Formats: sequence, structure tokens, C-alpha cells
Amino acid sequence: MERVQIALETALPGFSNEYADVLKLFFRLEAFWVNPEAGTEGVFASEAAIDPVTGLVTERIIHTHEESNGSMRSAFTFRGQSLALEAALPQDEDDAEHYAIVVKRIRKRTSKTALYQLLKQITGHQPPWGSLTGIRPTRLVYEGLARGLSLDAAAHSVETTFDVTHEKAQLLKEIVAVQQTLPLPAVAEADVYLSIPFCRTRCAYCSFPGEAVGKGKMIPPYLHALMWEMEESARMMQEAGLKLRALYVGGGTPTALGEEDFARLMERTLELFPGAVEYTVEAGRPDTITRGKLETLKRLGVGRVSINPQTMNDETLRVIGRDHTAAQTVAAFEMAREIGFSDINMDVIVGLPGETPAHFRHTMDEILRLNPDSLTVHTLAIKRSSRLNLEKAPLPDADVAARMVRMGEEAAAAMQMRPYYLYRQKYMAGQQQNVGYARQGCACLYNIDIMEENTSIVAMGAGAISKRVFPDRELRIERAPNVTNVQVYIDRTDEMMQRKKTLFLG
Repeated sequence: MERVQIALETALPGFSNEYADVLKLFFRLEAFWVNPEAGTEGVFASEAAIDPVTGLVTERIIHTHEESNGSMRSAFTFRGQSLALEAALPQDEDDAEHYAIVVKRIRKRTSKTALYQLLKQITGHQPPWGSLTGIRPTRLVYEGLARGLSLDAAAHSVETTFDVTHEKAQLLKEIVAVQQTLPLPAVAEADVYLSIPFCRTRCAYCSFPGEAVGKGKMIPPYLHALMWEMEESARMMQEAGLKLRALYVGGGTPTALGEEDFARLMERTLELFPGAVEYTVEAGRPDTITRGKLETLKRLGVGRVSINPQTMNDETLRVIGRDHTAAQTVAAFEMAREIGFSDINMDVIVGLPGETPAHFRHTMDEILRLNPDSLTVHTLAIKRSSRLNLEKAPLPDADVAARMVRMGEEAAAAMQMRPYYLYRQKYMAGQQQNVGYARQGCACLYNIDIMEENTSIVAMGAGAISKRVFPDRELRIERAPNVTNVQVYIDRTDEMMQRKKTLFLG
């Protein structure tokens, strides 16, 4: 990818983050300024000025935007080429707030698409997801369905409007088709999420809040605080008239807790939150899974566990800081089957450091042999706070990432799985996606709910974010985040609880 640094002169600076995301579809963006004054930080000090750090000349992009006579026009100029797009403004309506939301959405899409089309024209490159930079592209298919389009037509609209490849549009279509066969959440239903922010070691790609278990000194006070928050949240849900839909225990690695602490947590969880349609526990790291922990889950009626190898290549596991072997993954999986688990998920990651398609093929062959009930194929995303970013690890070539993603699709199909949820992240290898596949009856409702954002979530623990979905026509969502630092969470648990009460009880 060509390295650039850009100074954007725009009439709509409020969308500057979105414009930067579009630029990153085509370039490696080393520096980005919005409406800079001449000479600011060396920008345009002279036409030939070279940045001493990056060695790059700053290039200008000029953006103009006009609205009049019921239409808007957005135009971009870059490297001697220009492109403009026009869009109709909606007719005035009685609800001024809703009208403003709709106009802002059209304004953002029109200007982003104009910039995208210009950059595609200049570079000759079509990203697999076209001009889309958001996390949840399935929303666009649902928007089409809400306008009265058929599923085929809604997927085709996404393909043509946003320049998405036919392959990706068909993937969205199949995911929405699967989701439509599953029970929809009721307005009075909510999911519950419990955060266990401890791991044996920190993976190189991880940016989630949490800390190593170490000597375990933080675990007793953390569990004490968490269980108090759980008790208060259960009472709050009852007062708010919220019925439990799905419950998910994640992290971190919940099974990083010792057997006694893990059993105590899970027993209290099922006492406080009975009757869920689905219970999922991330068993995550195979080196934390014991027979005792699995038997606890089975005894309590937890039906779904996730045993995540990420790769079945031992050298890669060492490189990324996962303190286990592929053989331990196999042993943990086989033990879970022996105990009677019939709904086991496995996660893998495309594009891990040093891995080639041959490495990923080996991982997929091992997954096929184990034959789980669902499979999540992630594409490596290098987050700012991860060790891979600090070490400036490169992402794999886009074509290589695409080949690996197809291997994951083929393996899932061979196990009679269909894709059922999808999300994207910034800085992903090959600008691909994360997809969950499942056999019939094994799709995780919580995964769908959190990605489609159509269900309220009562979340507890450090780093957990509660959200309330309001069933108005914009599906308004409000959030109440818990602090991420474990010690601060312990000290301020009552404050975290009050935030939830304000959100759900008013």
C-alpha cells in the first residue's frame, strides 16, 4: 500500500474520521490534518517540503459541499482529478429531530462515497467491502428490507450503492437469511454479560482490558465486587420488567479462575439469572480448561462453550504469546465432548504473524477433524494498544488474507455450517471480516444480539458496557460503560451500578 500524508480541506470537518477511514482503504495513512493553517506543523511550508520523519510530501485534498433547492452536492479534488456526487434531500416532515438525523446520514454517505469513488478512480483498486467502513454491514441489508425490498434486492442494493463485491453481498444475504429463522428478541428482553478480565498471559494481538492472573491476589476482591453487582443487577432487571434472553460469560478468560472460584461464580450466576434461552461460557484458552470446570458447567446446565485455538501451529502460538500447544486444544475439546457438550465453538484467526496459507490449511484440517458445532473465523486486526502494533508487525498481503478467509468458508461449509453473524474492524488484514458459522440449532443468539444491536444488554464487571435499545424508529441506543481498570472497578462498583440504574430505571 502506498504511504501518504494528507491535509484535507473540507466543508464538513465533523466527518473527518470517516474520511480518514476511506483513505485507509486505499493508502497507508502516515499523517492526516483537517483544515490546517498554512505552515501548521510544517504542512504546506513549501510545495516541496518533505517530512523529516516520514519522508513524504504532504498532499492536499479539497472538499466542497453545497445544499440548495432540495439537493446536495459533494465534490473532492485530489492529484489533479475531481469527482462530485449529488443526492436528493428528503422532504420536510413534522418530526424535526428525525429529519435532521436523516439529512446527516445522507450527507455523510454522499460525501464518503464521493471520496471513495475518486480514490478508486485514481488508484484502480476496489476494496472487497467497497466504500463501507462501518462495523456492521448487515444493517444496510436490514435497511433495505425495511424499505420493502426483497432479501435479494436488499443485498443487491448494498452491492451497487456501496461498490461491495458480489461475494461479500451474497455473504450478507445468507447471514440475514439465517438470522431471520431465529427467534427475535422481545422489547422486554435483555441479554446479560459478565466480564472476567483475567488471562494467564496476554496475546500479542489483544487490546481488551484485563490483566494476567499472576498470583491471583486481585481475583477474590474482584469476584466479591462482581457478585454484588450481579445481585443488584438481577434486582434491577426485575424492577425494570426485563426478561433474560441470553447470558454470556466472557473476558479475558473466565476459565483462568481456579476451580473453586469458577464453580462459585457459575453457581451464583445461575441462581441470579435463571431461565435463559442460551448460556455461553468462553472456555477460551485450552491451558485453563480442567475436567472440574467443564463438569461444573455441565452440572449447571450451561449448553455452549467456546474452546479457542486461534491456530493449530505451535510456533505461531509461541510467537503470539498463547501459553499452550495445539495438542492441549485437542485434549480440551475431546474432554468437553466426553463430558457431553454438544455445542462447542472454536475460534481461529486469519493472518497471524508468520503464517502462510499452508499454515492456515493445517489449522483448518485439524478443525475439520475435531468437527465443532460452530466456528468463528476472525481476520487479524492490529489494534493500537496491542503488542503487535507496538512492534509494528505487518499485516499479510490482501490476496493471502482473502485465500485464508476462503479456506475458513470452505471448512465451515464442509461441516454443514452456515454464516450467522458478521462484523468488521479497522486495520484488518486484507480489509476482510470476522464471521461466525454454525450448524442448525447452534447459532449463538448473544453474538447476533450484540452485533445487530437490537437487544438491550445488562453488563457487569470491569470493561463491560451496558446498552439499552429504545424501540423507536431510529432504534436509539444509550450506553452505560463500566471502568476497565480492575482496581478502579472494585473501588467504584456502586458507581457502576448506579449508571445502570439510571439507564434502565430512569
